[in-house]
Amino acid sequence: MAQLILATNNKNKLREIREILADTDLTVVSQSEAGIFLDVDETGTTFAENAKLKAEAIFAEMQARGMAGWVLADDSGLSVDALNGEPGVYSHRWAGENATDADRCAKMLDAMKDVPDGQRGAHFACVMCLIAPDGQAHLFEGRVEGEILREARGSNGFGYDPVFGYQGRSFAEVPAEEKNAVSHRRNALVQAAAWLRDASASH
Repeated sequence: MAQLILATNNKNKLREIREILADTDLTVVSQSEAGIFLDVDETGTTFAENAKLKAEAIFAEMQARGMAGWVLADDSGLSVDALNGEPGVYSHRWAGENATDADRCAKMLDAMKDVPDGQRGAHFACVMCLIAPDGQAHLFEGRVEGEILREARGSNGFGYDPVFGYQGRSFAEVPAEEKNAVSHRRNALVQAAAWLRDASASH
């Protein structure tokens, strides 16, 4: 069974990606589970640049150690129409380096408090960079459209999920299985998984 190293130690992301890739023949491990302890600076100005930076750093470390396998990195965030696309690539740091999810949601609600209904559109975007054992990088992008709510609701999600409205509910009110079926990460990962299946079938 092939190993895929996920360029993150985020337990929520790891769980979500493992669930989505459960029907493949890949063993998904976090970078720390693989013994790689890198903290890559996300200096890119786009999700694609940051995803590629992280994936390439992990892949280079694997090569230096003589390890074989696949690498998958993602960068994702929330872009709000009324905020000119912010927080975008700065989603995690937007409310400060040590901000909690609650801090981020509170800042978003405050920033949007005077924006009228009908102008509160937003989307989550995720770009995944998959590096094959031969070093070739492949990019996949997924999005999910919604709007910014007027209050935080629900406790299932993480990040900005409680303030992101999707079909009448917040993303934090949607059960994990349902969210995984429609999320931006799911959309990008489905593309990556399809490419992986095709690639393994051709070998």
